[in-house]
Formats: sequence, structure tokens, C-alpha cells
Amino acid sequence: MKFQLKNTDPHSSARAGTIETGHGKIETPIFMPVGTVGAVRAIHQHELEKEIRAQIILGNTYHLYLRPGTDIFKQSGGLHKFIGWDRPMLTDSGGYQVYSLSDQRKIKEEGVTFKSHIDGSKHFFSPERAMDIQREIGADIIMAFDECTPYPCEYSYAKNSMEMTHRWLKRCCDRFDKTEDFYGYRQTLFPIVQGSTYKDLRIQSAETIASFGREGNAIGGLSVGEPDEDMYEMTELVCSILPKDKPRYLMGVGTPMNILECIALGIDMFDCVLPSRNARHGMLYTANGIVNIKNAKWKDDLSPIDPESTSHTSRVHSKAYLRHLIYSKEYLGAQIATLHNLCFYLWLVKEARAHILEGDFLEWKKGMVQRMGRRL
Repeated sequence: MKFQLKNTDPHSSARAGTIETGHGKIETPIFMPVGTVGAVRAIHQHELEKEIRAQIILGNTYHLYLRPGTDIFKQSGGLHKFIGWDRPMLTDSGGYQVYSLSDQRKIKEEGVTFKSHIDGSKHFFSPERAMDIQREIGADIIMAFDECTPYPCEYSYAKNSMEMTHRWLKRCCDRFDKTEDFYGYRQTLFPIVQGSTYKDLRIQSAETIASFGREGNAIGGLSVGEPDEDMYEMTELVCSILPKDKPRYLMGVGTPMNILECIALGIDMFDCVLPSRNARHGMLYTANGIVNIKNAKWKDDLSPIDPESTSHTSRVHSKAYLRHLIYSKEYLGAQIATLHNLCFYLWLVKEARAHILEGDFLEWKKGMVQRMGRRL
């Protein structure tokens, strides 16, 4: 993987760059739609490519390991071929499930034992096994196995968890470097900074992660319930330490406002389930504010969902029609709303990139944050 920094905004830490992978180029800053089980819910790969114009999508190691299992990926030539997606892909390591399945897992130094949410069967993930599974899945960018700490958590818990994550990272790197790419293209491993909202832990973790000299780095353990101000403070602190010549990925973030603020702090890559999850409940993001399409005010509104959207669907169908579909629990409603939100997210990071290259990102960002936060 290669990363080339094209420009940095003169009034902030915002960066525009290019990541080259075995499945093509990614222009940063970038948002990655979440395709947990090998599909972005309610969206066809053709729409991801042609209408949303996604450059990279994300898959979930835990879910893909449980179902359909990695044997089918090895038979088909990797997840890319299995799902018919020929652009870059990233997989998380299953570390987030260590956090989210807190009542179904047991953490030890060796790894994590957890119960399947599907049938209750027991499984074990070690750092080495997480690397092997992601090798078999075949994503271009794979993540180190870590523990995502909850918020809030005691200092001692955050410290012990962070130190274990660092030990696990050493094991991940050793396993990754001793194994081969499965499918004829290069895979890349990103370590993950942890440390909750404690400054000294975040500094220590960022320095440790940077010392491994991998081709990119990620920041985890944020957007788990902490105030936005704490997330921004930790992100700015970590970005001041991580190498400037390597991409920085902020995991699980966030709202459009969060994304612009964190771009300004030096983040290059984002993923989040919000645009697709909220779409299914009728929440739409636009450049002029947030629309709750379930509100009665849209019942007879025959104007386009968003006449300024890059989504053809949002320019053609009316708010009244989408409201009717969402209330009727019609699958098409979820599809139209998800298309709209993902098109908006991809438009937003593309516009951010253009303004970084032009040198007026900070001024543009301030105006956009004010507009996007309004309730319409």
C-alpha cells in the first residue's frame, strides 16, 4: 500500500491524499460504507459503485467468520470475488465485538472466548487467529486485534487493556509478517491506538503504535458514548503524534459534523453505521440540515427528497412518497433513504477534499457544520 499526501489545509490539520491498494486508488479524506456481512444493507454493489461512488467498503471479521465462514472465500478467491466487488475493502479484526458482546465473552491474555449471537456456540479469537481469518477473507486493509474499552471506564482498566492491546499487536505483526497473501495482491495491517479518554494513555499508545512502523494507523475506542469534545481532544492529541506520511483511520465515527471536525484535526479515513442505520428509521442527512421523514409535515410534501443530492433517486422521488414507504415498512423506503444518506456522506468528504486542495477548508467547514446541524 502506498500513501501520498497531496496537500494540507493552511488553517487546520486537514489533509488530502491518495492511498493505492491492490484493488485501486482511494482519495482521502474518505468515508467507508459499512458492509458488515459482505453487503451494505439495502444497497446493491452496482449502486455502491455507480450512484454512491464508494471507493472502499468495510466488512466485519466476526460476522463473516461466523457466517458464511472463510472456507467459501478461499473457494471463490476471496471476499471481493464472492460478493462481486472489485474495489478496495477493509476488515475490522473482531475487537469491537469484544466490546459490544460484553455479556457473551471472556478476555484473557491468550485471546477472547465468546458465544455466537447466532446459535450460542463458543469460539476463540487470538491475535494470531484474527490475522489468519482476515488473510482468508482477503481485505486490502486488515486491522490488528485489540480491545475497545467502554466509556466510562476506570483508569486502571483502560491502562491494563491498552497494554494488552499493545502486546496483542506484537503478536498480530509477527503472525502477519510470517504469513503470505492468499489471493495474489498485497494486504496491509493497521495497528489501533487505545487509551479511552485519558491523555497520558493516548500519548503512550500513539507512540507505541507509531513505533511499529506499519503502513497506516487507526484510532479506536472513541465514539462509544463519550462527549464530542472528549473525542475531538483525544483525536487531536493522537494525530499530533502519529506519522504525517501515513493514513490515519478514526474507527466508528460518526455524524457528518463529527467527520468534518475530525478531518480538520488530521483524520483521513472514517466508517460508521449511522448513515445506513438512521436511514432505515427515516432520518436523512442533507447539506441544509437533518430531515426526520416520519414527521407529519412531510406527509403531503411533493417536493424532491433533496434536489441538491448527488443521488438521482433523491432528486426524483418526493418526501411524501418516501414517508409513505417508511411508514409502510416497504423495503424500497429503506433502500431510497440509505442511498440518499450514503450519497451525502460520500459527497461531503469529496467536497472536503476539494476545499483542502483549494486551501479554504476551514472556512467552508465552519459554514457546513452550522447548516448540517439544523433540524428541518
